[in-house]
This record gives sequence, structure tokens and C-alpha cells, in this order.
Amino acid sequence: MSEFLQRLKQRKLVQWALAYVAAAFALLQGIDIVAQQFGWPESLRRGITLALIVGFFVTLVVAWYHGERGAQRVSGIELLILALVLAIGGGLLWRFTGITRGTTEQSVAARPAAESKSEVNAKSVAVLAFANLSDDKGSEYFSDGISEELLTVLQKIPGLHVAARTSAFSFKGKNATAQEIGQKLGVAHLVEGSVRKADDVVRIAARLTRTDTGEQLWSENFTRDLKDVFAVQTELAQTIVGQVSGQLTNDAANPAAKAAIQAEVRAAERGGTKNVEAHQHYLQGRFYSNRGSEKSAGEALVEYQRAVELDPSFALAWAGLARTHMWYCGLSSEIARAGFDDHLARAREAAARALAIEPNLPEALLVRSKIQLDFDFDWNGAAETVRSALALAPADPALVTVAGTLALARGDTTRAIELYRQAVALDPVNPFARSWLAFILGVTGRLAEARAEYPRVVELIPAAPWSHAGLGVAFMVKGKFEEAAVAAQDDAAEWTRLYVVAMARWSQKRIPEADAALARLTEGFADTAAYQIAEVYAYRGDKDRAFEWLERARRQRDNLGFMRSSPFLANLHEDPRWDVFLRKMGLADDQLK
Repeated sequence: MSEFLQRLKQRKLVQWALAYVAAAFALLQGIDIVAQQFGWPESLRRGITLALIVGFFVTLVVAWYHGERGAQRVSGIELLILALVLAIGGGLLWRFTGITRGTTEQSVAARPAAESKSEVNAKSVAVLAFANLSDDKGSEYFSDGISEELLTVLQKIPGLHVAARTSAFSFKGKNATAQEIGQKLGVAHLVEGSVRKADDVVRIAARLTRTDTGEQLWSENFTRDLKDVFAVQTELAQTIVGQVSGQLTNDAANPAAKAAIQAEVRAAERGGTKNVEAHQHYLQGRFYSNRGSEKSAGEALVEYQRAVELDPSFALAWAGLARTHMWYCGLSSEIARAGFDDHLARAREAAARALAIEPNLPEALLVRSKIQLDFDFDWNGAAETVRSALALAPADPALVTVAGTLALARGDTTRAIELYRQAVALDPVNPFARSWLAFILGVTGRLAEARAEYPRVVELIPAAPWSHAGLGVAFMVKGKFEEAAVAAQDDAAEWTRLYVVAMARWSQKRIPEADAALARLTEGFADTAAYQIAEVYAYRGDKDRAFEWLERARRQRDNLGFMRSSPFLANLHEDPRWDVFLRKMGLADDQLK
């Protein structure tokens, strides 16, 4: 045994091994930094790690024969042994990376295969934005509105898959072929058209096309008085449903089938108006609200308000009014606490008016569910409202997104991710569904998936809060504090930047910077970010102040639906006050049953 140890010492085997381990560790640290910057796949990093492990054994062999600075000569047999070791190591590396690559390729290939299977559904359609051919280019609201209303009606037809508005309208002004659009939206048919409005005369041209061949299945031109536009919309919807259904069942001309289609379309059109002027103001309201800015939200309020004044029984206009007031409550950066309270009260009133007129209106049920979820903390009431709304409009991505947020509030992150993925699949360019998906992937530690999603979020809504800071949160969860602070700096909202920096710098022991960020967050955003301030204090271990700010967040109706799933409140879970506060919020386990 002593002779063997003497030979190890003589050949410097231990020194070689330690030097290799130190060099390999330093190399892996450098690779990890570079891989994060350039988004290298995990399989490549695992392959490099395996190669270094194989290299360790090669190094030991080399050390054994050359540990005395080459005092021994390498024989042919020794060279053969070295070659075999390298060949075996290389073969293992090739096999490993091949399996990993194959698995990845299979999973990626399987996804389009699964998607293509759903894409062949003959009862699927996308309604593209109708072209505005009017001399008055300000009439774009009317052409957009006609196509959007048609889309909304078709979405409510049972058994018909309709591409969501955000995704379908993303092709507006683009010269894409039917095949390209069909592949991207996963639909078998396209509805396209144009609208020309002159005084009180409206000309509407529409056509239905197959996406796989580009074959035109049906087309029609309508020239009517403006007051007859409602009849044209009904006829369009009935014809399209009949045509799409007929491709599969060949019974579109059957009187019983035709009567059933007419009944379905009538049911889907509930909540509308026959007042031409009110209808035009409603279309203008939708046009402005779809722009999503502070200025356009104010313009939408004016138009919706005028619509309900002209027709107080116009349920869809009341729902639009309610949803715009909710936009101010959730996204406006310009209203103070008094303004928030006023908009919330008006949203409640408008939603109640809409549901009093039409109790089964999905658009109004959506607003009610968001009020219950975001501001009333009525989790069970929100669940019942969402359930009712989804029964009426199961493919509405906004409703599916709310269902995901409700699952998140209940602490079921797995179900929340499933629902957010479903919402993204229904409407791939919907920024809110995708940002929620990216955020929850990040806070649950799925950094690679979150990093894949956030560039798409930035592309869709670059100036929205969390578009960049959300990735910072994902880095925080994985303990990558410098990357977190750097990612957050690009966010458009100061309060989200301060929130991430306050925690990241604290973890890096850069206490003055952390304190300065928290002080600025508290000074400037206490009325709108009390919950985030509570998370920072909890993360720092200051439980007393964390609970103080949670209570303030509850009083001022901040969005507290994330608290059961938040990794940054983990320090509070063993404190007796945590269960007391959960019960006050209605989030105790027995309260959610």
C-alpha cells in the first residue's frame, strides 16, 4: 500500500487531479454566464459538463504516465490505452447529446404535430379586419367594428372554433396569403371583406375562403341603408355558420339545420341595439378601447357613455363602459386614490346595468368576475361567475386568462399555467395572456421557459409594466441577483424597477442601494404598490412591516391574488399572523372549498 502511495506521489497524480477540478469548475462558471447571455439550451451545457467529467479520467491516465514531467516514454500500448479512453469518452458524449437532441427535436416536432391535428378542424374560422374603402378614412372604426362584431357573434356559436380578435386583426394591412394565415392561426377558413360607408348607405363585401387551397367558397355583396346594417350582420353570421358547418355535415340547406343556425345566431347577438346612432358610438368605443392607451381609454368612455344615453337598454355598450372603467382601475398611471374609487364604483354600476338587461352576457360577466377577483377578494363568487361565463363563451381568451388568475389566487400554480397556456393558444398575440404566462413561469422557477416567453411579451407590449421587470423577478427566484437588477432597468414603470432592485441589492449585501430603492418605492408609490412594498419587507425578513403593508394593501384594494403563490412572502408562512391574514382575505384552505 505504501509503495502505491509513493507511486501516486511520484507521479503527482493528486496535484493533477486538483488542478483539473479547479480549472473545470472555473470553466463551468464562465460557461454558465455566457450561456445565460446567449440563451444556450440546457442540453449543450449538460454535454459540456459530461465532456469535462470524461476529461477528468483522461487527465488521470495522462498524469499516471507523465507525472514526472515526461520522464517516462509512452509506449505503443500506452498510446492505445489513451486512444481507447478518448474514444469511449467521445462516444458517450455523442450518445448523450444525440439522445438529448433527439428528445428535444421530438418534443418540438410533436408540438406542431399536435397543433396541426387541431388545425384540420373543418369548423374553424378567422374573421380578418374588413378593409375600409370609405372616402372618409375616419370611418375605420366602422369597418373594424363590423368585422369585430361578426367575430364576437361567431365565437358564441357552439362547436365553432374562431380565432381571437387580437390574433386575427394582427394581419391587418399585411400582404399574407390564406395559407400563411391559416397555418399561423390554426383555422380552416377565413372571412375577409370590405366596407364602404357614404352618408346613410353602406356597401359590405364579404367572402369565405379555404386556407389550405385558397379556394373561395362563398362571396356576397350587400348595399343597404345604414339602418339595415343589423340585418346584414345577422345574414352574414348565419351564412358563414351554415357554410362552415356544411363543409362537415352537408346539411346547411336542410330547413331544420337552417332554423337551428338562425336560433344560435340570434342567441349570440343578445345585448345589441337597433339604434343606428347608438351602434356607431359603440363601434367607436370599441375602436378606441382596443388601442389600450390612457388617451384612447378616455375617448372610449365618451363614446360608450353616448351609446347608453341614446339606448339605455344597450347591454353591450354598458359592458364596454364597465370594462373601460376597469382599465383605469388596473392600468392607469394617472389617477389618484379618489379617481380609482370613482372608476371602480362606475364599473360596478355599468356591469350591473348590463347584467340586469342581459343576465347571460359574457362581456358583462367578465367585468363582474374581474371586480370580484381583483378588488372584492370574493374568490368563490368569482369562480361561479367565471364558470357561468365560460359556459357561454368557452373560447374567450380573456375569460380563460381570468380563470388562470383565479387558480393562481387559490395557490394552484400548475392549473394556472395550464390555463394561461390555453389562453395563449387561443390568442397567440394577446399580450396580457402571454405576460401572465411568462410571469408565473418565472416565479415558479422555470427560468428557461420564462426567458423564452419574455421577448414575445416585450415585442407585444414593450412599454407595459413587468414586460422587463418580470424577467428580473424570474432571475431573483433563481438567485441570479445581478441579472435581475439589470433586466429590471429596462422596464417602463419606475415602481417595478424599484421593486426588483430593492430585493436584488439586498441579497447582494449592497444595503445602501437596497434601502434607497425601497425608500423611493415607499415615497412615490405607496397608494398603488403597497403589496409589492410588503413583499420587499418580507424578503428582507422584516415581518412586522411586511404585515403592516399587507394590511394597507388589503384596505386600499391592491391586487392580493398572488400572495399564496408568492416566493417572496415565504418568510411569513411560519408566523401566526400569516394564517390570520389569509383568513381575513378569504384565502384559508377551508374558505376556498
